[in-house]
Amino acid sequence: MKVLLTGGFGNIGYETVKQLLEKGHGVRCLDLDTKANRRTARDFKGRVETFWGDVTNREDVEAAVKGQDVVVHLAFVLDVMWSEFYPKEARKINVGGTTNVIEAMKARLPQGQRLIFISSVGVYGKTQHLRPPLKVSDPVNPSIVYAQHKIECEEMVKNSGLEWSIFRLTFAPTIRPSNLDMVYVLFGLPLDHRIDFVDPRDVGLAIANSLTSGEAWHKTLLIGGGPRNQILYSEFVKVALGYLGQFPEGAFAPSGTSPPIDWVDSSESQRILSYQNFTLRDFAKAQQAALGPGRYLIPLVAPLVRRWMLQQSPFYRYYKRGKRQQESHRAR
Repeated sequence: MKVLLTGGFGNIGYETVKQLLEKGHGVRCLDLDTKANRRTARDFKGRVETFWGDVTNREDVEAAVKGQDVVVHLAFVLDVMWSEFYPKEARKINVGGTTNVIEAMKARLPQGQRLIFISSVGVYGKTQHLRPPLKVSDPVNPSIVYAQHKIECEEMVKNSGLEWSIFRLTFAPTIRPSNLDMVYVLFGLPLDHRIDFVDPRDVGLAIANSLTSGEAWHKTLLIGGGPRNQILYSEFVKVALGYLGQFPEGAFAPSGTSPPIDWVDSSESQRILSYQNFTLRDFAKAQQAALGPGRYLIPLVAPLVRRWMLQQSPFYRYYKRGKRQQESHRAR
């Protein structure tokens, strides 16, 4: 099959491209022309057709979808905080981009062509006070702009007249060293928060397997890591970041705050797509391997890297200020 990925050089896109190529599909990526994306594209030189463009530009999207059998729509603003501060700009990219993809497909592709929309379990809102796991049938209650846009786009996809599938992803952090501007996200979850970790390589496999599945279409599927990857965030930090040393509790969001993420019932998606292969420890090994020869310097540079990361935490500043105040009171 010929498959277009919008946002194809991001975290999930990168792993999906690898799986699609392994299965013999023709792959085209539409993504922004940035230095980071250029570096990623070099990994697939000669094997992937690249369209540098923007989903907010209708002409770019129309050119990219031409001749494709399946479109995997990944392009979305991932910086949740940016979306909260600039909802109109985020909506132009998220909702406007999805509108362009749908309309371009309807105009360019023959009847019956397929669209896979990548959504998020964030659409359920804050659920940590509820009994897990989440099910597809549970009511949505998006509490942030990012999730509100996901729900709006889901409805557009369902009503598009296209063959469609919607994947609501859980917590799928990147393996590769990538966007350093978003390191702060690592500190945005409380350590006692339930997370459903799914390796991005497994997400890529789920997407690739859906192309030949007769059961994946006209369904909303929860894509998670399965029971063995349903953990507390403290375990993720210990396993995935432990090689950098111990991070203080005060660097993370306070207990009781409830970002929209939780354990999910992914049994149906696993039955249909057979994708859950990697554990958190597998992910940690792959993450360190992705550092290349630099991983041998970790014992030397870990304290510096950890200090820099702590400076990116919005919570750590308040934590340090509180400790200084406590010490000041004790000294009196």
